[in-house]
Amino acid sequence: MQRGNWGSRFGFILAATGSAVGLGNIWRFPYVAGENGGGAFLLVYLALVFTIGASVMLSEFVIGRAAERSPVSALKKLKGGAWPVVGFIGVAAGFIILSFYSIVAGWTLAYIVKAATGALTALDPNILAASFESFISNPIQPLIYHGIFIAVTVGVVTAGVHRGIERSCQLLLPLLFVILIALAVRSLTLPGAMEGLSFYLTPDFSRINADVVNSALTQSFFSLSLGMGAMITYGSYLSHKENLPGAALWVVFCDAMVAVTAGLVIIPAVFAFSFDPTEGPGLVFITLPAIFGQMPIGFIFSLLFFVLLFIAALTSAVSLLEVVTAYFVDERGLRRKPVTICIGFAIFLVGIPASLSFGPWNGITLFEMTIFDLMEYVAANLMLPLGGIAISLFVGWAIFPRALEEATSKGIHPFFWARPWRFLCRYVAPLAIAWILIAGL
Repeated sequence: MQRGNWGSRFGFILAATGSAVGLGNIWRFPYVAGENGGGAFLLVYLALVFTIGASVMLSEFVIGRAAERSPVSALKKLKGGAWPVVGFIGVAAGFIILSFYSIVAGWTLAYIVKAATGALTALDPNILAASFESFISNPIQPLIYHGIFIAVTVGVVTAGVHRGIERSCQLLLPLLFVILIALAVRSLTLPGAMEGLSFYLTPDFSRINADVVNSALTQSFFSLSLGMGAMITYGSYLSHKENLPGAALWVVFCDAMVAVTAGLVIIPAVFAFSFDPTEGPGLVFITLPAIFGQMPIGFIFSLLFFVLLFIAALTSAVSLLEVVTAYFVDERGLRRKPVTICIGFAIFLVGIPASLSFGPWNGITLFEMTIFDLMEYVAANLMLPLGGIAISLFVGWAIFPRALEEATSKGIHPFFWARPWRFLCRYVAPLAIAWILIAGL
């Protein structure tokens, strides 16, 4: 069975950037930055994302293109032994993550409707908080949006690599950047925004401690969609003539710029209206609508913001579904369309308990966690770090000569940071990711 291929290098970079750019960049990054000292966090984050993040990103691209297979098949082809288990961890992580990720993505879809219909015009955060709690605890409404989001994701993936994933990202990613820049400009022109800009861009070195480093490392790793096999899968559709180190740096750069710009949208606005930048996860769904409500024509900016969130969520969800789909297409020889539809339906079903854990099933706990929290914990705190450690060790120790050959396209492209890459893969990345794993435990 012929595998799909990217139509162009630009299309591949956009698709890989779309995979990396998700709710973690726009929803999570600003409040984590606010909680960890603003500029101090930003400085550490950028240092880590361009070293450890870029090295693991390149490792996944190399594995995928060298084998031209999805994660399980790629590791089996390149080395065999117990290594394919790492691929299975990635496939399982992709399935679990999308099951609960699509719940939150469904919330963004619901908030697009709320913003468009004027349901977010309240200025009091307490009213908006009560509205948000009422919505997510409803047993039916979030499931409807969860189902719609999964259906849209399935529609993109069934269309294939070039016609579906690449073309959708060529449309959605430029739109995402345009909306993000427009919102940043509006935020920075608010009276009092400069105080927030100073907090965000001026590092207070006294704030840098182990907690800040750990938060920045976690954010840099997970915001790049590493450890779940997405970049292995996307790399497997890439031409052998492409410059992999250059592509990896471009994806990391674009991903980091989205996160940094999201901070420019949210943190100055928070300061301009005297809200708390350490508000946490509620910053997007509760605090921001209150801020937009105080702006002239704020409902338009509110609508644009939630469209932005939806686009980011969709491009990441597509890559998560593609990891699972590619496994069944490569490993089992099944046809793309029917298998994608079946996987999408299964993901919808698994997501139902996660959604209900905010409402009727809120009292059901395991290890003192709700169903949603447990799914997130297992995937994000256990499976992804294990996958990231294994991928780094696999490239750094098990196949490095073959990996170096692939990274240079058999000598076609110069690779100036080959030695630092090997050192990062062998020692720095595994130890750093192990730190994430231990901290998570």
